[in-house]
Amino acid sequence: MRDKLRFVLFLCATLLLLACTNPVQKHLEQGDAYRDQNQWDEAISEYSKAIELNPKLALAYSKRGWAYATKGELGMALGDLNKALELAPKLVEAYNYRASVYRAQGQWDMAIADLNKAIELDPKLALAYSHRGWAYTSKGQLDMALSDLNKAIELDPKLAEAYYNRGLVHNSQQQWDMGIADLNKVIELDPTNYMAYNDRASAYTNIGKLDLAIADLNKAIELMPGYAIAYYSRGLVYKEQEQWELAIADLSKTIELDPEAALAKKELAMVYFLRGSDYGAKGQWDPAISDIDKAIELNTNFAMAYSFRGFLHNQQQQWELSIADLNQAIELQPDDPRAYHNRGYTYLNMGQLDKAATDYSKAIELEPNYALAYYNRGIVYYNMGQADLALADLNKTIELSDDADLIAAARQRIAEIQRRK
Repeated sequence: MRDKLRFVLFLCATLLLLACTNPVQKHLEQGDAYRDQNQWDEAISEYSKAIELNPKLALAYSKRGWAYATKGELGMALGDLNKALELAPKLVEAYNYRASVYRAQGQWDMAIADLNKAIELDPKLALAYSHRGWAYTSKGQLDMALSDLNKAIELDPKLAEAYYNRGLVHNSQQQWDMGIADLNKVIELDPTNYMAYNDRASAYTNIGKLDLAIADLNKAIELMPGYAIAYYSRGLVYKEQEQWELAIADLSKTIELDPEAALAKKELAMVYFLRGSDYGAKGQWDPAISDIDKAIELNTNFAMAYSFRGFLHNQQQQWELSIADLNQAIELQPDDPRAYHNRGYTYLNMGQLDKAATDYSKAIELEPNYALAYYNRGIVYYNMGQADLALADLNKTIELSDDADLIAAARQRIAEIQRRK
Protein backbone atom coordinates (compact mmCIF):
# COMPACT_ATOMS: atom_id res chain seq x y z
CA MET A 1 0.00 0.00 0.00
CA ARG A 2 2.85 2.34 0.94
CA ASP A 3 4.58 1.64 -2.38
CA LYS A 4 1.39 2.40 -4.29
CA LEU A 5 1.02 5.72 -2.47
CA ARG A 6 4.64 6.61 -3.25
CA PHE A 7 3.98 5.85 -6.95
CA VAL A 8 0.89 8.11 -7.06
CA LEU A 9 2.78 10.95 -5.40
CA PHE A 10 5.67 10.49 -7.81
CA LEU A 11 3.31 10.53 -10.81
CA CYS A 12 1.56 13.72 -9.65
CA ALA A 13 4.90 15.42 -9.05
CA THR A 14 6.10 14.40 -12.50
CA LEU A 15 2.95 15.70 -14.21
CA LEU A 16 3.20 18.95 -12.30
CA LEU A 17 6.83 19.34 -13.27
CA LEU A 18 5.99 18.68 -16.92
CA ALA A 19 3.21 21.26 -16.83
CA CYS A 20 5.49 23.82 -15.30
CA THR A 21 8.28 23.16 -17.74
CA ASN A 22 6.09 22.79 -20.90
CA PRO A 23 7.20 25.81 -22.94
CA VAL A 24 4.26 25.54 -25.36
CA GLN A 25 1.74 25.77 -22.54
CA LYS A 26 3.71 28.63 -21.02
CA HIS A 27 3.52 30.66 -24.25
CA LEU A 28 -0.22 29.96 -24.59
CA GLU A 29 -0.86 31.13 -21.03
CA GLN A 30 1.28 34.22 -21.49
CA GLY A 31 -0.53 34.96 -24.76
CA ASP A 32 -3.87 34.64 -22.95
CA ALA A 33 -2.67 37.05 -20.28
CA TYR A 34 -1.75 39.62 -22.93
CA ARG A 35 -5.08 38.98 -24.69
CA ASP A 36 -6.99 39.72 -21.49
CA GLN A 37 -5.18 43.07 -21.32
CA ASN A 38 -5.95 43.84 -25.01
CA GLN A 39 -2.22 43.71 -25.81
CA TRP A 40 -2.76 42.02 -29.13
CA ASP A 41 0.71 42.30 -30.64
CA GLU A 42 2.27 40.75 -27.55
CA ALA A 43 -0.38 38.01 -27.53
CA ILE A 44 0.31 37.22 -31.18
CA SER A 45 4.02 37.00 -30.44
CA GLU A 46 3.44 34.45 -27.67
CA TYR A 47 1.04 32.34 -29.75
CA SER A 48 3.55 32.39 -32.61
CA LYS A 49 6.21 31.03 -30.29
CA ALA A 50 3.87 28.22 -29.28
CA ILE A 51 3.23 27.41 -32.97
CA GLU A 52 6.96 27.47 -33.67
CA LEU A 53 7.46 24.82 -30.97
CA ASN A 54 4.40 22.79 -32.03
CA PRO A 55 3.27 23.55 -35.62
CA LYS A 56 0.31 21.16 -35.28
CA LEU A 57 -1.24 22.76 -32.22
CA ALA A 58 -4.70 23.80 -33.47
CA LEU A 59 -5.54 25.77 -30.34
CA ALA A 60 -2.58 28.10 -30.84
CA TYR A 61 -3.67 28.89 -34.41
CA SER A 62 -7.21 29.52 -33.18
CA LYS A 63 -6.07 31.91 -30.46
CA ARG A 64 -3.70 33.76 -32.78
CA GLY A 65 -6.43 33.96 -35.42
CA TRP A 66 -8.73 35.67 -32.95
CA ALA A 67 -6.00 38.11 -31.94
CA TYR A 68 -5.47 39.02 -35.60
CA ALA A 69 -9.23 39.42 -36.05
CA THR A 70 -9.45 41.78 -33.09
CA LYS A 71 -6.69 43.89 -34.64
CA GLY A 72 -8.67 44.04 -37.89
CA GLU A 73 -6.17 41.89 -39.82
CA LEU A 74 -8.89 39.69 -41.23
CA GLY A 75 -6.81 37.95 -43.91
CA MET A 76 -4.26 36.78 -41.34
CA ALA A 77 -7.09 35.77 -39.02
CA LEU A 78 -8.77 33.60 -41.66
CA GLY A 79 -5.47 31.92 -42.49
CA ASP A 80 -4.94 30.91 -38.88
CA LEU A 81 -8.52 29.82 -38.26
CA ASN A 82 -8.62 27.75 -41.44
CA LYS A 83 -5.42 26.05 -40.29
CA ALA A 84 -6.86 25.43 -36.82
CA LEU A 85 -9.91 23.70 -38.32
CA GLU A 86 -7.78 21.73 -40.73
CA LEU A 87 -5.84 20.36 -37.76
CA ALA A 88 -8.87 19.98 -35.46
CA PRO A 89 -12.22 19.85 -37.33
CA LYS A 90 -14.15 19.74 -34.06
CA LEU A 91 -12.56 22.78 -32.43
CA VAL A 92 -15.71 24.74 -31.53
CA GLU A 93 -14.03 28.03 -30.67
CA ALA A 94 -12.37 28.19 -34.09
CA TYR A 95 -15.76 27.99 -35.84
CA ASN A 96 -17.08 30.73 -33.57
CA TYR A 97 -14.04 32.93 -34.20
CA ARG A 98 -14.10 32.37 -37.96
CA ALA A 99 -17.80 33.23 -38.02
CA SER A 100 -16.93 36.56 -36.39
CA VAL A 101 -14.42 37.26 -39.16
CA TYR A 102 -17.04 36.44 -41.79
CA ARG A 103 -19.49 38.74 -39.99
CA ALA A 104 -16.93 41.55 -40.09
CA GLN A 105 -16.62 40.97 -43.86
CA GLY A 106 -20.39 40.95 -44.33
CA GLN A 107 -20.33 37.30 -45.43
CA TRP A 108 -23.42 36.41 -43.45
CA ASP A 109 -24.17 33.01 -45.01
CA MET A 110 -20.63 31.78 -44.35
CA ALA A 111 -20.84 33.09 -40.79
CA ILE A 112 -24.13 31.25 -40.26
CA ALA A 113 -22.65 28.03 -41.68
CA ASP A 114 -19.78 28.18 -39.16
CA LEU A 115 -22.14 28.98 -36.29
CA ASN A 116 -24.38 26.09 -37.30
CA LYS A 117 -21.34 23.83 -36.97
CA ALA A 118 -20.38 25.33 -33.61
CA ILE A 119 -23.91 24.75 -32.30
CA GLU A 120 -23.93 21.21 -33.70
CA LEU A 121 -20.73 20.49 -31.77
CA ASP A 122 -21.85 22.31 -28.62
CA PRO A 123 -25.65 22.83 -28.48
CA LYS A 124 -25.34 24.80 -25.23
CA LEU A 125 -22.90 27.43 -26.52
CA ALA A 126 -24.91 30.60 -25.84
CA LEU A 127 -22.38 32.85 -27.59
CA ALA A 128 -22.83 30.98 -30.87
CA TYR A 129 -26.60 31.51 -30.74
CA SER A 130 -26.04 35.20 -30.01
CA HIS A 131 -23.64 35.57 -32.95
CA ARG A 132 -25.95 33.67 -35.28
CA GLY A 133 -28.83 35.84 -34.14
CA TRP A 134 -26.91 38.94 -35.16
CA ALA A 135 -26.04 37.38 -38.52
CA TYR A 136 -29.74 36.72 -39.14
CA THR A 137 -30.48 40.32 -38.11
CA SER A 138 -28.02 41.61 -40.68
CA LYS A 139 -29.78 39.52 -43.34
CA GLY A 140 -33.14 40.96 -42.30
CA GLN A 141 -34.40 37.60 -40.99
CA LEU A 142 -35.62 39.05 -37.72
CA ASP A 143 -37.84 36.18 -36.57
CA MET A 144 -34.91 33.75 -36.80
CA ALA A 145 -32.69 36.33 -35.12
CA LEU A 146 -35.04 36.69 -32.16
CA SER A 147 -35.35 32.91 -31.84
CA ASP A 148 -31.56 32.57 -31.57
CA LEU A 149 -31.17 35.51 -29.21
CA ASN A 150 -33.91 34.19 -26.95
CA LYS A 151 -32.11 30.84 -26.90
CA ALA A 152 -28.79 32.49 -26.05
CA ILE A 153 -30.40 34.28 -23.10
CA GLU A 154 -32.13 31.07 -21.97
CA LEU A 155 -28.74 29.29 -21.95
CA ASP A 156 -26.87 32.16 -20.33
CA PRO A 157 -29.10 34.76 -18.60
CA LYS A 158 -26.02 36.91 -17.93
CA LEU A 159 -24.82 37.14 -21.53
CA ALA A 160 -24.91 40.92 -22.04
CA GLU A 161 -24.13 40.64 -25.75
CA ALA A 162 -27.33 38.67 -26.39
CA TYR A 163 -29.48 41.28 -24.63
CA TYR A 164 -27.71 44.01 -26.59
CA ASN A 165 -28.31 42.31 -29.94
CA ARG A 166 -31.93 41.63 -29.07
CA GLY A 167 -32.37 45.24 -27.99
CA LEU A 168 -31.13 46.38 -31.40
CA VAL A 169 -33.59 44.04 -33.11
CA HIS A 170 -36.46 45.49 -31.06
CA ASN A 171 -35.30 49.03 -31.91
CA SER A 172 -35.19 48.17 -35.60
CA GLN A 173 -38.82 47.01 -35.30
CA GLN A 174 -39.71 50.26 -33.49
CA GLN A 175 -40.59 48.24 -30.39
CA TRP A 176 -38.97 50.92 -28.29
CA ASP A 177 -40.10 49.76 -24.82
CA MET A 178 -38.81 46.24 -25.46
CA GLY A 179 -35.57 47.66 -26.81
CA ILE A 180 -35.16 49.83 -23.72
CA ALA A 181 -35.83 46.84 -21.42
CA ASP A 182 -33.08 44.80 -23.09
CA LEU A 183 -30.63 47.70 -23.08
CA ASN A 184 -31.39 48.30 -19.40
CA LYS A 185 -30.31 44.71 -18.80
CA VAL A 186 -27.11 45.21 -20.78
CA ILE A 187 -26.23 48.23 -18.67
CA GLU A 188 -27.06 46.34 -15.46
CA LEU A 189 -24.72 43.51 -16.50
CA ASP A 190 -22.05 45.77 -17.98
CA PRO A 191 -22.25 49.40 -16.80
CA THR A 192 -19.28 50.31 -19.02
CA ASN A 193 -21.03 49.39 -22.28
CA TYR A 194 -21.07 52.83 -23.91
CA MET A 195 -22.81 51.52 -27.05
CA ALA A 196 -25.78 50.36 -24.96
CA TYR A 197 -26.19 53.89 -23.60
CA ASN A 198 -26.06 55.28 -27.16
CA ASP A 199 -28.66 52.82 -28.45
CA ARG A 200 -30.95 53.30 -25.46
CA ALA A 201 -30.73 57.03 -26.17
CA SER A 202 -31.94 56.31 -29.70
CA ALA A 203 -35.00 54.54 -28.30
CA TYR A 204 -35.67 57.38 -25.85
CA THR A 205 -35.40 59.90 -28.70
CA ASN A 206 -37.95 58.01 -30.75
CA ILE A 207 -40.50 58.05 -27.93
CA GLY A 208 -39.90 61.74 -27.23
CA LYS A 209 -37.99 61.36 -23.95
CA LEU A 210 -35.26 63.73 -25.03
CA ASP A 211 -33.88 64.54 -21.57
CA LEU A 212 -33.31 60.82 -20.90
CA ALA A 213 -31.67 60.52 -24.31
CA ILE A 214 -29.30 63.39 -23.49
CA ALA A 215 -28.42 61.79 -20.13
CA ASP A 216 -27.57 58.49 -21.84
CA LEU A 217 -25.49 60.18 -24.52
CA ASN A 218 -23.62 62.15 -21.87
CA LYS A 219 -22.80 58.83 -20.19
CA ALA A 220 -21.71 57.23 -23.46
CA ILE A 221 -19.32 60.13 -24.10
CA GLU A 222 -18.05 60.00 -20.50
CA LEU A 223 -17.23 56.31 -20.96
CA MET A 224 -15.76 56.74 -24.46
CA PRO A 225 -14.74 60.38 -25.13
CA GLY A 226 -13.79 59.60 -28.73
CA TYR A 227 -17.13 57.99 -29.61
CA ALA A 228 -18.17 60.04 -32.65
CA ILE A 229 -21.59 58.38 -33.00
CA ALA A 230 -22.63 59.59 -29.53
CA TYR A 231 -21.72 63.19 -30.36
CA TYR A 232 -23.66 62.84 -33.61
CA SER A 233 -26.70 61.42 -31.83
CA ARG A 234 -26.61 64.09 -29.14
CA GLY A 235 -26.27 66.76 -31.80
CA LEU A 236 -29.48 65.48 -33.43
CA VAL A 237 -31.32 65.61 -30.10
CA TYR A 238 -30.14 69.18 -29.51
CA LYS A 239 -31.30 69.98 -33.06
CA GLU A 240 -34.73 68.55 -32.19
CA GLN A 241 -34.77 70.80 -29.12
CA GLU A 242 -33.70 73.80 -31.26
CA GLN A 243 -30.61 74.26 -29.10
CA TRP A 244 -28.61 75.37 -32.11
CA GLU A 245 -25.29 76.21 -30.44
CA LEU A 246 -25.13 72.87 -28.62
CA ALA A 247 -26.12 71.02 -31.78
CA ILE A 248 -23.42 72.83 -33.76
CA ALA A 249 -20.79 72.01 -31.11
CA ASP A 250 -21.64 68.28 -31.08
CA LEU A 251 -21.90 67.87 -34.84
CA SER A 252 -18.63 69.79 -35.28
CA LYS A 253 -17.02 67.42 -32.75
CA THR A 254 -18.32 64.46 -34.75
CA ILE A 255 -16.58 65.77 -37.87
CA GLU A 256 -13.40 66.47 -35.90
CA LEU A 257 -13.37 62.84 -34.72
CA ASP A 258 -14.41 61.44 -38.09
CA PRO A 259 -13.60 63.81 -40.97
CA GLU A 260 -15.34 61.46 -43.43
CA ALA A 261 -18.66 61.61 -41.55
CA ALA A 262 -20.82 62.72 -44.48
CA LEU A 263 -24.09 62.48 -42.54
CA ALA A 264 -22.71 64.68 -39.78
CA LYS A 265 -21.73 67.33 -42.33
CA LYS A 266 -25.22 67.29 -43.83
CA GLU A 267 -26.84 67.51 -40.41
CA LEU A 268 -24.52 70.33 -39.38
CA ALA A 269 -25.43 72.14 -42.59
CA MET A 270 -29.11 71.67 -41.69
CA VAL A 271 -28.57 73.09 -38.19
CA TYR A 272 -26.91 76.19 -39.63
CA PHE A 273 -29.78 76.44 -42.11
CA LEU A 274 -32.39 76.19 -39.35
CA ARG A 275 -30.63 78.75 -37.16
CA GLY A 276 -30.28 81.00 -40.19
CA SER A 277 -34.00 80.60 -40.83
CA ASP A 278 -34.69 81.68 -37.26
CA TYR A 279 -32.54 84.76 -37.74
CA GLY A 280 -34.33 85.48 -41.01
CA ALA A 281 -37.77 85.19 -39.37
CA LYS A 282 -36.64 87.89 -36.92
CA GLY A 283 -35.38 90.17 -39.71
CA GLN A 284 -31.73 89.65 -38.67
CA TRP A 285 -30.44 89.44 -42.22
CA ASP A 286 -26.67 89.50 -41.68
CA PRO A 287 -26.46 86.62 -39.14
CA ALA A 288 -29.01 84.75 -41.23
CA ILE A 289 -26.87 85.01 -44.37
CA SER A 290 -23.74 84.09 -42.38
CA ASP A 291 -25.38 80.86 -41.22
CA ILE A 292 -26.71 80.02 -44.69
CA ASP A 293 -23.23 80.64 -46.13
CA LYS A 294 -21.89 78.08 -43.63
CA ALA A 295 -24.63 75.60 -44.54
CA ILE A 296 -23.73 75.85 -48.24
CA GLU A 297 -20.02 75.53 -47.46
CA LEU A 298 -20.75 72.23 -45.67
CA ASN A 299 -23.19 70.96 -48.31
CA THR A 300 -22.68 72.51 -51.72
CA ASN A 301 -25.75 70.67 -53.09
CA PHE A 302 -28.13 72.08 -50.48
CA ALA A 303 -30.82 73.44 -52.80
CA MET A 304 -33.05 74.75 -50.01
CA ALA A 305 -30.17 76.80 -48.60
CA TYR A 306 -29.52 78.48 -51.95
CA SER A 307 -33.23 79.20 -52.26
CA PHE A 308 -33.44 80.73 -48.80
CA ARG A 309 -30.29 82.79 -49.30
CA GLY A 310 -31.87 84.08 -52.49
CA PHE A 311 -34.90 85.10 -50.43
CA LEU A 312 -32.61 86.84 -47.91
CA HIS A 313 -30.88 88.77 -50.69
CA ASN A 314 -34.32 89.84 -51.89
CA GLN A 315 -35.04 91.30 -48.47
CA GLN A 316 -31.89 93.40 -48.82
CA GLN A 317 -32.71 94.32 -52.43
CA GLN A 318 -29.56 92.56 -53.63
CA TRP A 319 -31.28 91.42 -56.81
CA GLU A 320 -28.31 90.05 -58.77
CA LEU A 321 -27.10 87.98 -55.80
CA SER A 322 -30.63 86.69 -55.37
CA ILE A 323 -30.92 85.63 -59.03
CA ALA A 324 -27.59 83.78 -58.83
CA ASP A 325 -28.67 81.81 -55.75
CA LEU A 326 -32.14 81.03 -57.05
CA ASN A 327 -30.73 79.86 -60.39
CA GLN A 328 -28.52 77.44 -58.46
CA ALA A 329 -31.42 76.28 -56.30
CA ILE A 330 -33.53 75.55 -59.38
CA GLU A 331 -30.67 73.74 -61.09
CA LEU A 332 -30.27 71.49 -58.04
CA GLN A 333 -34.00 71.02 -57.43
CA PRO A 334 -36.07 71.89 -60.51
CA ASP A 335 -39.36 70.86 -58.87
CA ASP A 336 -39.24 73.36 -55.99
CA PRO A 337 -42.10 75.83 -56.49
CA ARG A 338 -40.77 78.27 -53.86
CA ALA A 339 -37.50 78.78 -55.70
CA TYR A 340 -39.43 79.80 -58.83
CA HIS A 341 -41.71 81.99 -56.73
CA ASN A 342 -38.78 83.77 -55.08
CA ARG A 343 -37.05 84.29 -58.42
CA GLY A 344 -40.32 85.63 -59.83
CA TYR A 345 -40.37 88.17 -57.01
CA THR A 346 -36.79 89.18 -57.86
CA TYR A 347 -37.62 89.62 -61.55
CA LEU A 348 -40.69 91.66 -60.59
CA ASN A 349 -38.54 94.04 -58.56
CA MET A 350 -36.03 94.25 -61.42
CA GLY A 351 -38.85 95.24 -63.78
CA GLN A 352 -38.51 92.04 -65.86
CA LEU A 353 -42.25 91.29 -65.86
CA ASP A 354 -42.31 88.59 -68.53
CA LYS A 355 -39.70 86.55 -66.64
CA ALA A 356 -41.58 87.15 -63.38
CA ALA A 357 -44.86 85.92 -64.90
CA THR A 358 -43.12 82.84 -66.30
CA ASP A 359 -41.63 81.95 -62.92
CA TYR A 360 -44.90 82.46 -61.05
CA SER A 361 -46.67 80.29 -63.62
CA LYS A 362 -44.08 77.56 -63.10
CA ALA A 363 -44.55 77.75 -59.33
CA ILE A 364 -48.32 77.33 -59.82
CA GLU A 365 -47.80 74.44 -62.24
CA LEU A 366 -45.72 72.67 -59.59
CA GLU A 367 -48.09 73.58 -56.73
CA PRO A 368 -51.58 74.35 -58.06
CA ASN A 369 -52.85 75.58 -54.66
CA TYR A 370 -50.02 78.07 -54.14
CA ALA A 371 -52.13 81.10 -53.17
CA LEU A 372 -49.23 83.55 -52.80
CA ALA A 373 -47.99 82.73 -56.30
CA TYR A 374 -51.44 83.54 -57.71
CA TYR A 375 -51.43 86.82 -55.80
CA ASN A 376 -48.02 87.89 -57.07
CA ARG A 377 -48.77 86.79 -60.63
CA GLY A 378 -51.94 88.88 -60.40
CA ILE A 379 -49.79 91.90 -59.51
CA VAL A 380 -47.50 91.18 -62.47
CA TYR A 381 -50.45 90.86 -64.87
CA TYR A 382 -51.87 94.14 -63.59
CA ASN A 383 -48.52 95.88 -64.16
CA MET A 384 -48.48 94.39 -67.67
CA GLY A 385 -51.91 95.91 -68.37
CA GLN A 386 -53.74 92.56 -68.33
CA ALA A 387 -56.50 93.47 -65.86
CA ASP A 388 -58.74 90.46 -66.53
CA LEU A 389 -55.91 87.99 -65.91
CA ALA A 390 -54.96 89.93 -62.80
CA LEU A 391 -58.52 89.78 -61.43
CA ALA A 392 -58.73 86.03 -62.13
CA ASP A 393 -55.50 85.40 -60.17
CA LEU A 394 -56.53 87.63 -57.27
CA ASN A 395 -59.90 85.94 -56.99
CA LYS A 396 -58.11 82.58 -57.06
CA THR A 397 -55.95 83.81 -54.19
CA ILE A 398 -59.05 84.47 -52.09
CA GLU A 399 -60.46 81.05 -52.98
CA LEU A 400 -57.29 79.17 -51.97
CA SER A 401 -55.86 81.14 -49.07
CA ASP A 402 -56.61 80.83 -45.37
CA ASP A 403 -54.30 83.78 -44.58
CA ALA A 404 -56.51 86.69 -43.54
CA ASP A 405 -53.86 89.29 -44.40
CA LEU A 406 -53.30 87.86 -47.88
CA ILE A 407 -57.07 87.69 -48.54
CA ALA A 408 -57.47 91.33 -47.43
CA ALA A 409 -54.61 92.41 -49.70
CA ALA A 410 -56.16 90.56 -52.66
CA ARG A 411 -59.53 92.20 -52.09
CA GLN A 412 -57.92 95.62 -51.89
CA ARG A 413 -56.11 95.00 -55.18
CA ILE A 414 -59.35 93.84 -56.84
CA ALA A 415 -61.13 97.00 -55.68
CA GLU A 416 -58.31 99.16 -57.10
CA ILE A 417 -58.39 97.39 -60.47
CA GLN A 418 -62.18 97.64 -60.70
CA ARG A 419 -62.10 101.38 -59.92
CA ARG A 420 -59.59 101.95 -62.73
CA LYS A 421 -61.36 99.87 -65.35
